[in-house]
Amino acid sequence: MYSIETIAEVIGARVIRQVSNSTIAHLAYDSRSISFAASSIFFAIRTKRQDGHRFLGQAYQKGIRNFVVDQDIDETALPEANILRVHSSVKALQQLAVFHREQFTIPVIGITGSNGKTVVKEWLYQLLQEDHHIVRSPKSYNSQIGVAMSLWQMKEGHDLAIFEAGISQPGEMDALEEMIRPTLGVLTNIGSAHDEGFSSTEQKLEEKLKLFRRADVVIGEEKWISNTAFKKKFMWGQGSDCRLRVVGMERESDHTVLKGYYLDYPTQLTMPFTDDASIQNAITCWSVLLVLDYNEQDINARFRRLHQVDMRLEMKQGINGCVIINDSYSADLTSFHMALHFMNSQQGSQKKTAILSDFMETGKTGRELYGTIAESLAQHGVGRVIAIGKNISEMLPRFLPEEIRVDRFDSTREFIDQMKTSAFQQETILVKGARVFNFESVVQLLEKKLHQTVLEINLNALAANLKSYQHILQPRTRLMAMVKAFAYGSGGVEIASVLQYNQVDYLAVAYTDEAVELRRSGIHMPIMVMNMEPSSFAAITDHQLQPVIYSFKLLEEFDEHLRNQALTDFPVHIEVETGMNRLGFATTEMEKLGEWLVANETIRAESVFTHLAASDDEAQDEFTRMQAGAFLAAVDVLDKHLNYPFIRHIGNTAAITRFPEYHLDMVRVGIGLYGVETAGSSLDLEPVATLRSTISQVKRLKAGDTVSYNRSGVIKEDSVIATVRIGYADGYSRRLGNGVGKMWVRGKLVPVTGTVCMDMTMIDVTSVPGVEEGDEVIVFGAELSVQQLAEWAGTIPYEILTSVSQRVKRVYFQE
Repeated sequence: MYSIETIAEVIGARVIRQVSNSTIAHLAYDSRSISFAASSIFFAIRTKRQDGHRFLGQAYQKGIRNFVVDQDIDETALPEANILRVHSSVKALQQLAVFHREQFTIPVIGITGSNGKTVVKEWLYQLLQEDHHIVRSPKSYNSQIGVAMSLWQMKEGHDLAIFEAGISQPGEMDALEEMIRPTLGVLTNIGSAHDEGFSSTEQKLEEKLKLFRRADVVIGEEKWISNTAFKKKFMWGQGSDCRLRVVGMERESDHTVLKGYYLDYPTQLTMPFTDDASIQNAITCWSVLLVLDYNEQDINARFRRLHQVDMRLEMKQGINGCVIINDSYSADLTSFHMALHFMNSQQGSQKKTAILSDFMETGKTGRELYGTIAESLAQHGVGRVIAIGKNISEMLPRFLPEEIRVDRFDSTREFIDQMKTSAFQQETILVKGARVFNFESVVQLLEKKLHQTVLEINLNALAANLKSYQHILQPRTRLMAMVKAFAYGSGGVEIASVLQYNQVDYLAVAYTDEAVELRRSGIHMPIMVMNMEPSSFAAITDHQLQPVIYSFKLLEEFDEHLRNQALTDFPVHIEVETGMNRLGFATTEMEKLGEWLVANETIRAESVFTHLAASDDEAQDEFTRMQAGAFLAAVDVLDKHLNYPFIRHIGNTAAITRFPEYHLDMVRVGIGLYGVETAGSSLDLEPVATLRSTISQVKRLKAGDTVSYNRSGVIKEDSVIATVRIGYADGYSRRLGNGVGKMWVRGKLVPVTGTVCMDMTMIDVTSVPGVEEGDEVIVFGAELSVQQLAEWAGTIPYEILTSVSQRVKRVYFQE
C-alpha cells in the first residue's frame, strides 16, 4: 500500500486537489469492475473507442475518491476526491507498476511468444506451487495495461512471480520489459498470431526477445534462440547444442512419453497429454524445472498430476430456472475477483449465490484471505454462500455481514449428500473451487439435464468481434447491435448482457416480447423494437422501449396511445423506404411526416434509418449508392422541419466494411458480431458459436446394407457408421442428408449417410480410425464454418444459426 503523496511523486503528477490522506491498495481503470472503492485509485485511460474520463462520475458514485486523469475535467463533479493530473494515464499506471516491481527481489519468470503463454504460465504454477508462494498474471493479462495490473498483485510473502507479456506491434515490448524485468525468460514459440503488426517473422522474434534483455537465463526452442546473443540460454530441441535434446516420442491413448538427453545424460518425461500444442508447452515447462534443478523423478511425479488449463468461465442453464457459472478448477483471489465480475456482467436481476471451497491462496493469513473474500462477496451483492472445506467454513463467517446467509460443509461429499435441489430457485450460482474439491460433481447436480448436443457461445469472441467493428468506426459514430431472433440463435439475454457490459449504444430486436424479456433480465440500455403492433403499445411504454415507426397508420395509432397515457417526447425510430420494399415511409412522404412531428409533442424522432437491400453484393453497388442518396435527401427534408437533432443510420453489417462513407451517425451490426464474415469484409472475425454433439453408437456395416429412413443411404463397401445425437428437430437440416453435409470428427470431415432423422444423424467414419461411442462431433464452429454448412444446405448462415432448436443446451463461456 502507498500513500496518495507517494503515488503522486512516483508518477510525476500535478496535484489538482488533495482532500484526504488516502492509502492506496487497489488499482482500477474500468468503472464496471470496482471492488474496493475506498482503497482504490482510478486511472482514466483513453483508447480509440472509449475514454475513461467519461466514466469518472460512475466511478465516483461507486465510492472511488482517488483519480488520475490526463486532461481537463469538471472537478466539481468529484467534490470529495483527490485528483492527480499526468501527461498520460497509461504511462502513469506503468510507472507505478515499475516502482512496485522494484520493491521486490524475488525471482520473476517472464513468458512471451505467439501461442501457449497462458498455458505455460498456469502449468508452471501447478508444477511449482507446492514449493513456492507464487504471484502470477490473471488468465491472459499480458497487455500494456494487463501487465501493470498483474504486477500490482505482488505482495510480501510471495517468493516467486510468473508473468506473461503479449505484443501486437513493434515498440510495445519495451514498456512491458521495464515493468516485468524477468530474471528467467521463457519463449514459447513464434507463430502467425498478430502477423499483421510486423513486417516479418524475424522482426516479431526480435521484438519479443526484448523482454529478456536483463534476464539471467533465457529458455526456448533451438530454432528460435540459437542465434541470439544472450549470455546464458537453455535451448531444447534435437541439435547437439541443446541442453535438453528430445530424440524420441511415444504417444499412447491418454499420455505421451518423451525420451531425450539432459546434459548428455538419458532422461524421459511422461505427460498426460497427446496433442502437439500440449507437448510443446510441456517441453517448455520441463526445461524450466530443469533450470530450477528439479530431478527427473520429481519432475515426472509433478507432471503426472498436471491437468489441462481450463481458460473458460462457463455459464450454463441450471435447475429450477437457475444460471450456473462454472469456475470449478481453481481457488485463488485473482480468479475469484474475475469470476465475480463475470457474474455481475451476466446475472441480471436474479439473486446471487456462491458455492466456494477452501482457497489455496498462499502468502496471506486466514484473516487477510477470508476477510478479503467476504468483502468482495458483499460488494458484489452475493446473498448466500455455501462454504465447503474446513478452513473456509471456520473463517469466512467471521467476516461476512449478517445479511449474507452461510451454509457450511466440511467436504464436497457432505454437501452432495445433504443437497436438496428445491433449495435452489431462480438464482445465479457461482461454483468456484480448488480442483481437489471435485466441484465438477456439484455442477453436474445443479445443471439442467438436456441431451448431449450443445451450442457453445464464446463471449470473448463476441467481444473481440465487437471491438473489430468499433476499431474501424470514428469515435463519434455510435453502434447498434442486433439481438433479434434470440440473438441469431445464441441467446438474447446472455448476448445482450455482454453487449451492455461493453457499452454499445443501442440494441435492436424484432418483436416487443423479445425486448420485454431483456428488460426483465436486467438490460437497461436503449432497445429498438423493429416490429411494433398495437397490441404491444402498453408493453412498449411500460418498459421504456423505442419502437420503429414505418407508416402514418402506425404513427397515428401510437400517438393516440401516448395521449391516453399523457406521455410526451416518446423516442421512436423512423424507417424510410428506399428500395428494400419491405417496411418504411416513402421518401415522398418526408414533408408530410416532418410537419406531423413538429405539430405533435407526443413523439420525438430518436433516429431515422433505412435498410440496404444488397450492400454485400458488389454487382449491386450502384443500387446501394442510389438507396443512400435517396435516404440522405429524405433526412435533409426532415431536418428542415425538426428543431432537434436526430441520429441518421444506414450501414448494416456488410456496409460497415464496404461503404465506410455511409457510417454517418450510427451503424447496425448483426451477423458479423457472431463471427460470420460478409462479402467483401476485411475484418478477421472469430466464430462465436460452436455446435457440438456426441456419437451414441458405432456400427460396422457390409456392402449392400442401408442406412436411415426409406433405406436412402446405401453402403457400397464395408463401412463404419456412427450415429450422432442431433437431428432436424435440433436444427440440422434434412437438406444435409445423403452425403450433402459433413461433420468434423477427430480432425477429419466425414459425410452424412442416409436421411437426417428427427433426433439423430448417421455419418460415415470409415476414414477415421478409432472412433468410439461418446466421441465429440463438431457440427459447425472454428473447424467447420457455419458459412460452409449453409453453402452445403443451399441457404445462408442466418438460417443455420437461427434454426438451432431451443432444446439444444446453450453453454456460455469467457476466458
